[in-house]
Amino acid sequence: MLDTPSLHTRLLTIDTHIDIPWPEGMGFFDDGRRRVDLPKMRRGGMAAGCFAAYVPQGPRTPAAHEAAYERAVAMLAAIRRMGQEPARVCETAAEIEDAHSHGLTAIIPAVENGYACAGDPARLKRFRELGARYMTLTHNGHNAFADSSNPRTDLGDRLEEHGGLSALGRAAVAEMNRLGMVVDIAHVSKKTMLQAADISRTPVVSTHSCIRALCDNPRNLDDEQLDVLRDVGGVVQITAVSHFLRGGKKPDDVTCADYVDHVDYAVQRIGLEHVGISSDFDGGGGFRGWHDAGESPNLTFELQRRGYSEAEISALWGGNFLRVLRLAEAAAE
Repeated sequence: MLDTPSLHTRLLTIDTHIDIPWPEGMGFFDDGRRRVDLPKMRRGGMAAGCFAAYVPQGPRTPAAHEAAYERAVAMLAAIRRMGQEPARVCETAAEIEDAHSHGLTAIIPAVENGYACAGDPARLKRFRELGARYMTLTHNGHNAFADSSNPRTDLGDRLEEHGGLSALGRAAVAEMNRLGMVVDIAHVSKKTMLQAADISRTPVVSTHSCIRALCDNPRNLDDEQLDVLRDVGGVVQITAVSHFLRGGKKPDDVTCADYVDHVDYAVQRIGLEHVGISSDFDGGGGFRGWHDAGESPNLTFELQRRGYSEAEISALWGGNFLRVLRLAEAAAE
């Protein structure tokens, strides 16, 4: 008989992509309608979460760029305010492990969409000062740094603008390496992903994507991209967005078994050390069985049911992501 509660409690579980409501919403310390808040994380045995300062793509005008940057800074400040006991803001792998050993929930700041840099890689320094450990190069829509997997025709996007990374985007990758930030290739075009993986001095990660062989969506990674992630030491963090798991299906039609099908495929294709777990909760993620952070043990049960060992589940739930964080820290100048 599987003792999932006991095993899950021992794990250092990290959800590598969670959105926060902005500018208003239920507070992090309230057990409310959010899919992730501190009570649900504690109830669901979630040791840590990467909380993203998400900036939606907009016009590339000076005023819009400045507003995007100011929003990201304000959101990172709000994420830092979540670090009150029994939670703690953590900026390194060692700090995450220390928080877990002391029974504290680790809050890991991040930025979603390079648009937040207002077209200036130098702005990354301020994000890092506020604790950000990774940044996704794009969201939906091309920006000054790179092409997205989902162009925005309403913003005048062509199918391709830069042919992957722009010169500014290459400078941004170099600056992230210098600062010890992980380069997140979720949401980017295939060319952008391959180029970022090639030039980054540390492994790139997709913090919230699924497998294109199982669900043909441009947001998902194909076999060539998975192989490149393996070759550079990166990780794909399988995400809980129903239409990335089973195209056209509603959240109530998707289960933990569907989710772990994507985990299994990636593990068999590129090896367990290159696969992880994320939710994109409060940003579109959630399905039957993993509706919110409080239901996280259900995913551990499904992994156990499929024969994954405790060490393997530990690697999937956070160990592989911590390895990449450490490599980024070691390479920082």
